[in-house]
Amino acid sequence: MNFFRGVISGQAAGPQPSGAETIQKLCDRVASSTLLEDRRDAVRALKSLSKKYRMEVGTQAMDHLINILQTDRSDSEILGYALDTLYNVICNDEEEEQDESEDENAQKQADDLGLQFTDTFVQDPEHVTLLLTLLEEFDFHVRWPGVKLLTALLKNQGPQIQGIILVSPMGVSRLMDLLADSREVIRNDGLLLLQQLTKSNAAIQKIVAFENAFERLLDIITEEGSSDGGIVVEDCLLLLLNLLKNNSSNQNFFKEGSYIQRMKPWFEVGDDNSGWSAQKVTNLHLMLQLVRVMVSPVNSPGATASCQKSMFQCGLLQQLCTILMATGVPADILTETINTVSEVIRGSQVNQDYFASVNAPSNPPRPAIVVLLMSMVNERQPFVLRCAVLYCFQCFLYKNQKGQGEIVATLLPSTIDANSISAGQLLCGGLFSADSLSNWCAAVALAHALQDNLTQKEQLLRVQLATSLGKPPVSLLQQCTNILSQGSKVQTRVGLLMLLCTWISNCPIAVTHFLHNQENVPFLTAQISENLGEDERLVQGLCALLLGICIYYNDNSLENYTKEKLKQLIEKRIGKENFVEKLCFITKHELYSRAAQKPQPVFPSPEQMLFDHEFTKLVKELEGVITKAVHKSSEEEKKEEEVKKTLEQHDNIVTQYKELIREQDAQLQELKEQVACMTSQNEQLQATITQQQSQILQHKDQYNILKLKLAKENQGQSNSQGDGSQVNGLQTEELTQLREEVEELRKQHSLLQTQLGDKDALISSLVINLEALIRSGELEALRSQVQSQSTEIGQLKMERQDLLRRAEVGAEVKNLSESRAELEKRLDSTTSTVAILQTEKEKLQTDVQESKKEQDDLLMLLADQDQKITNLKKRLKELGETVGKLFLKSPV
Repeated sequence: MNFFRGVISGQAAGPQPSGAETIQKLCDRVASSTLLEDRRDAVRALKSLSKKYRMEVGTQAMDHLINILQTDRSDSEILGYALDTLYNVICNDEEEEQDESEDENAQKQADDLGLQFTDTFVQDPEHVTLLLTLLEEFDFHVRWPGVKLLTALLKNQGPQIQGIILVSPMGVSRLMDLLADSREVIRNDGLLLLQQLTKSNAAIQKIVAFENAFERLLDIITEEGSSDGGIVVEDCLLLLLNLLKNNSSNQNFFKEGSYIQRMKPWFEVGDDNSGWSAQKVTNLHLMLQLVRVMVSPVNSPGATASCQKSMFQCGLLQQLCTILMATGVPADILTETINTVSEVIRGSQVNQDYFASVNAPSNPPRPAIVVLLMSMVNERQPFVLRCAVLYCFQCFLYKNQKGQGEIVATLLPSTIDANSISAGQLLCGGLFSADSLSNWCAAVALAHALQDNLTQKEQLLRVQLATSLGKPPVSLLQQCTNILSQGSKVQTRVGLLMLLCTWISNCPIAVTHFLHNQENVPFLTAQISENLGEDERLVQGLCALLLGICIYYNDNSLENYTKEKLKQLIEKRIGKENFVEKLCFITKHELYSRAAQKPQPVFPSPEQMLFDHEFTKLVKELEGVITKAVHKSSEEEKKEEEVKKTLEQHDNIVTQYKELIREQDAQLQELKEQVACMTSQNEQLQATITQQQSQILQHKDQYNILKLKLAKENQGQSNSQGDGSQVNGLQTEELTQLREEVEELRKQHSLLQTQLGDKDALISSLVINLEALIRSGELEALRSQVQSQSTEIGQLKMERQDLLRRAEVGAEVKNLSESRAELEKRLDSTTSTVAILQTEKEKLQTDVQESKKEQDDLLMLLADQDQKITNLKKRLKELGETVGKLFLKSPV
């Protein structure tokens, strides 16, 4: 005991031992002490030294501390000290705080130390499993340091720890229970632990998601105040992003669980948008990123479309548009909201139509598209905001021919309104402004209005511009080439060239209009043939692309600029090899590769804003065909055209045969149906005839019997004439009726015989047709088609049975989930009872420890008294007194 007091208080006599010596003695005490109290004091001392002597404690004490975790499971206090000590040794965070003023080498050494001790700890995977088991302890002094230690291990050796937890039984489930802990500090650190656990591991992400993580995290976000919440909301959102990003399975689970609908209240920011805290900005930024993850262009088209539909139906898109048009929203939130709305409407016709109907709260109201374009062409607006608006406009026009037509219509003479500002006017204004960035953005935006839309390319040729007073109007196409030839900034020329390439590609009429201007081709050849600097090589490459498009999509309507003459011009003025080299420079450009990666225009600076994502697709598509077109001779082109015509003819013949086969198939099907119908009718008629023949035979038999009776009665006629005449009268009436019935039956029989003959003739004709089809071989092909279709039907039936089985399994799963919910309720009640019993147990343990201490004090007093008695006996013996007698007289 005196030794520990000396270590802790620093008052030991003599020379002070070094830190390593002290730690060694403490480790020996932990290993050798039989009393739990001594081991606990030694571990507490190691904890106090672990920050200052991190290397020594980690090197000498780690095995002893792990042994404590294995053997002293009954004492929560010593477990807590051991876990805290291991955390101090392994974690690098506190070292970072202490070493902020030191050099980077010292910090790197500290990080390496944490990695070294982490490797030592996880050499045996059972140590991590042991730690997971300790996390089941409800005691705060065990659970909290255990959570922190596991988080530190994941930070240092994430993939290795993830692999161990993944194969550990119920490993992830134990960690998910931390979110249900009533103590906020454990729950919050549990969120940090799950963030580290779910990084870059799709398997763990799926397990966490199916452990009801979405429900729990969304509940915590709501409880903490949504976007107005604190750092806990941020941690929940970061964990949600880990679970959903690049994980299509979890995204589908999130959508199917109707969790998208629960995101809408996050964006109800209210009318008062002043005084946004930094935490609220961070939270809302992460919430917008979460929406974008669900509708990212990199997701599968079907999943994205489904999420876009859900966001429109639940009103999330409408809420985002409200933020978009609100005042007082911080610039970075507004920018991210624009990007989010862009991806929610991208490629979704319903969402694009709604966005087109959104108006800004101005007087008079203006369409949101117009307001955004005003920001895009305004050079005073932040660069990132202008990029976001361009992306929004591109997404609005993506696969939206209706929207493209509406934008181009605002430029046509018949639809221009002089009293209002339209999208087309803003684009033209930006296209010809003095700001090169506005030129580029407007050119790219206008190119997206023409993307894959031949009708609008032809319509845009009608646009006329009034350049100055007293001069005739100039077409938009001509004005673009005029500005191009004036030698403006590189960014402006690149934007105009991309617009022209998009405009005239796959549009022979636009190519003819472009070539009709006698100055355009000489300008392009002059640009390509010159030897200019590095910046101009990109412009030369785009000029080569534009000239190549004029060759490839040329319909030879202009005699001076036919395909052959343009190729001869290239060969004489530029050279084919030089032309191809300039053309290939486009795809080798660094900014081209960056733009080709994703649709969103993201550039570090305005000067690097040169390529558009959709344009990179066009270049990739045209580069090869233009190269081939330039190198081909006129004879090869003629041969190719002949081959194309032959192929077209062949395709037409194949199409005709396919249609003929379809018709014959339909006819054969009709004939089969007719044969089946006739066969059934024939069987019915045969049955009717058989029945009527039996009836006729019966009537004949009755008639013969009556005839015999009548003959007998005539021979044995009695003298009574009155009675006989009466009987004969009755017999005559019956015979008349019988004759009439027989006559009717004969008529019906003849009629049925006639119908039967007609049916037999029709059946024989159908049989002849079938035999003709069999001879031609078409019936076999049809039978094979029928067999293949029947096979497909069989497969569909099997799939249907499989789906029915799955539905039954789904019902069983639902019943199991209900029973699980009941068991969880019982478990919660049991847990509460256990907690109460645990509290009582702790009180009783405290009382027992106090009693033990009192007992120890009494024993010490008794020992002292015994020692005093022994001393007195010795003293009395020395004085010559009889000890036994005296003590017998003693009152004690």
